[in-house]
Amino acid sequence: MIIKNKMKYEHIFFDLDRTLWHFDENSRKVLNDMYIHFNLSDFISGLDEFVEKYQEINEALWSLYRDDKVTKEELRWKRFGDTLDWFNMSNDEMANKMGDYYVYHSPRQTLLFPETINVLNYLSKKYKLHIITNGFEEVQHIKLKESGLSKYFEVVILSEKVGVKKPHPYIFKKAFSESGATAKNSIMIGDDLYADIYGAQRVKMDAIYFNFNKLVHKENVQKEINCLSELFNIL
Repeated sequence: MIIKNKMKYEHIFFDLDRTLWHFDENSRKVLNDMYIHFNLSDFISGLDEFVEKYQEINEALWSLYRDDKVTKEELRWKRFGDTLDWFNMSNDEMANKMGDYYVYHSPRQTLLFPETINVLNYLSKKYKLHIITNGFEEVQHIKLKESGLSKYFEVVILSEKVGVKKPHPYIFKKAFSESGATAKNSIMIGDDLYADIYGAQRVKMDAIYFNFNKLVHKENVQKEINCLSELFNIL
């Protein structure tokens, strides 16, 4: 499969986290601050050990959240509660405080992937740009505003508000309805092979896989890029 003639596209849908907004680096900055703020060195030997275990637990819980097996509220505190448990420091009060700290400070970080603003300036002159994200409603809007991205996007579709998460077809159809787009005149750009690429394929929309870390995979994708700047030659 190949990408259509770019002149056929009118709408571009982006994922936000790990596609435009540098989730991993922004998260690590806050986790570093938390390691100091909550005196975690008293029972965790090093920052890297804390971050690695938290990320492992967080990813597992997000998988459960995507499958509706844990709630948003459970995910927020449990990821820190389970991390503290791993280091033999069970403390529900601290876990809740850590959850609140993370949710407040994380979306206010502003690091974007290389070339994000240049690419959006270029694309916004030619296409209508939109966001489809599985992130929490209240924090995604903060990320967009604080990082200067809000002005580029006409429609922001949030799974929490729609009631289903990518790759469910309904969230894409809802995005089409609210933006006036169709599967034929749209393309999806995202970092998640399941949520973004498979999700787009389910509604017969073209998609570009953003593989910044050059992860090895065996999935059949129409187009794969490692830097957003590659979009200059594609769209």
